[in-house]
Amino acid sequence: MTGTGTGTGSGTGRGRRPWQVEAAWRLTFVACAAEAVVWVLGAFVVEPTGLDDMTAAVGAGAAARQLALSGAVSAVLLAAWIAVAAYVRAGRGWARVVLTAAAAVALLARAADLGMDGTVPGGWALLAGLPDLLGAAAVVPLHLPAAHAHFRRRPPAAA
Repeated sequence: MTGTGTGTGSGTGRGRRPWQVEAAWRLTFVACAAEAVVWVLGAFVVEPTGLDDMTAAVGAGAAARQLALSGAVSAVLLAAWIAVAAYVRAGRGWARVVLTAAAAVALLARAADLGMDGTVPGGWALLAGLPDLLGAAAVVPLHLPAAHAHFRRRPPAAA
């Protein structure tokens, strides 16, 4: 079967991305979706909810504003995450470095946060760390040998 050279493949055809890069791209979307789900669960579902805590501390109006701001910032960060992943998919080496560094920092921050309150992390703390684990898993394929070749070659010149 022939293609236009823009789909997934073994990385042997011109313009074809290695499967490792495509796997990282898909895992990034899964990680972003998991992050959004964790944010919603933490804000509205898992007791004590973020909304409950903020309402008790600053009142309903201020809590709603803070939650809206938090949601907006989260949405912007998720969009930036996907944008950098798109550059990774396009073969930009700098974006691979950025994604790798961000995943490492997020994973280290999550690990440092576990047990900070002196208790053994429960199910919620582990579930909240799932997006960080998925983000780290997304960068692993980018450092496999076939992916290295994808980032070493120069992108084709614009016509």
